[in-house]
Amino acid sequence: MESFIVEDIINRQTAVAVIGLGYVGLPIAAAFSKRLRVIGFDVNARKISRYQSGIDVTGELGDEEIQRCSIEFTSEPDQLDAARFFIIAVPTPVQSGNVPDLQYVQGASRIVGKKLARGSVVVFESTVYPGVTEDICIPILEAESGLRCGENFKVGYSPERINPGDQVHRLDNIVKIVSGIDEEALRIIAEVYELVIDAGVYRAASIKVAEAAKVIENAQRDINIAFMNELSMLFHQMGIDTQEVLEAAGTKWNFLPFSPGLVGGHCIGIDPYYLTYKAEDTGYRSRIILAGRHINDGMGAYIAQQIIKALVKLKLDLNDAKIGLLGLAYKENCPDIRNTKVTDIIAELRDYGIHPVIADPYVDPQEARDEYGLELSELSEMKDLNMLIVAVPHEEFARMSFSDINLMFSEKQPKVMVDLKGVYSKAEFENEGYFYWRL
Repeated sequence: MESFIVEDIINRQTAVAVIGLGYVGLPIAAAFSKRLRVIGFDVNARKISRYQSGIDVTGELGDEEIQRCSIEFTSEPDQLDAARFFIIAVPTPVQSGNVPDLQYVQGASRIVGKKLARGSVVVFESTVYPGVTEDICIPILEAESGLRCGENFKVGYSPERINPGDQVHRLDNIVKIVSGIDEEALRIIAEVYELVIDAGVYRAASIKVAEAAKVIENAQRDINIAFMNELSMLFHQMGIDTQEVLEAAGTKWNFLPFSPGLVGGHCIGIDPYYLTYKAEDTGYRSRIILAGRHINDGMGAYIAQQIIKALVKLKLDLNDAKIGLLGLAYKENCPDIRNTKVTDIIAELRDYGIHPVIADPYVDPQEARDEYGLELSELSEMKDLNMLIVAVPHEEFARMSFSDINLMFSEKQPKVMVDLKGVYSKAEFENEGYFYWRL
């Protein structure tokens, strides 16, 4: 392989190209652009146009940082000619039947493959099952470039660990796993990432080890949340408040601080399926992982059914009851609605003829309309409610006082407060005559 010198990157003689500028790719590109020449590429020309106008469509960095950064935003593949270090950070969702959808990572591999020169390095960050980089992506890179991996160019895998909406755990202070097709690739990739990762890098033994490490991080969290969700359903059957149980159990030093809730988004709700898909491909049928997925995927319908039961119990007319719902994003303090499970609650309620008024100031109304056919309302439209469902406790919602929430309700009793994650005072609402419910 023609020598690839990290100093060429540092001296800006060659560029780093980041392929895919979403919640993962944009922060990576921004971090590198503080020290290096960075080309930010995305096939979505509309997204690129907004970045070029100084608008952060992800909300991860903010408009000011986008305006200050030196990223060369483009949707033109020809602009990638100036790069020899490529980072691929495109989505890896699942398709019908929870089968991995690799079309984006395959498409990105074809684009990059056409631009590979001798001495280039390609790093994949997209979450995949063990074997995707070497068995699927490398053959595409070789076919498109006419070069041989290992001899003419290098490949590695460095799983993303960015947590959208999290202002504490950021790219630079999270240890970065790196791996390479061989020792030279590992050295180059580690040295490049060490330029921006203050927490340092962890050199994995192989690409497959790095791929597996990433996918089990989210599978582990998924299973733990599933256990909490099952406990919540069990304790509701027993008439016990789940949060009170968890607070009591949490006084033991080694009790893990998980809590029940909706599990959506593009990581925890999807990545376990990549692992179970590969497991089945090898002849192993997962039991614990799939059981956890089954529980978590059913929580939206379960919550909606509990809401219906409350309405019936309180003799509220399902046709006339006015219900407000706060939060459509898949998690708090984040505008991302990909794979949000709030839509499962809405769909189940609509089956009963209930159409809640939905508000989420973090979410783009046009995106909600295009993705789910849902119309978002302003918070000011939350009036004369019989029930309020706080599905996603964004900081803006969590800061609301009892008085703020009470103004949204009709003067007539009964009043129902569904506080899914238990961010408000149960006692305060119940003392004021509300029917209060939480997971």
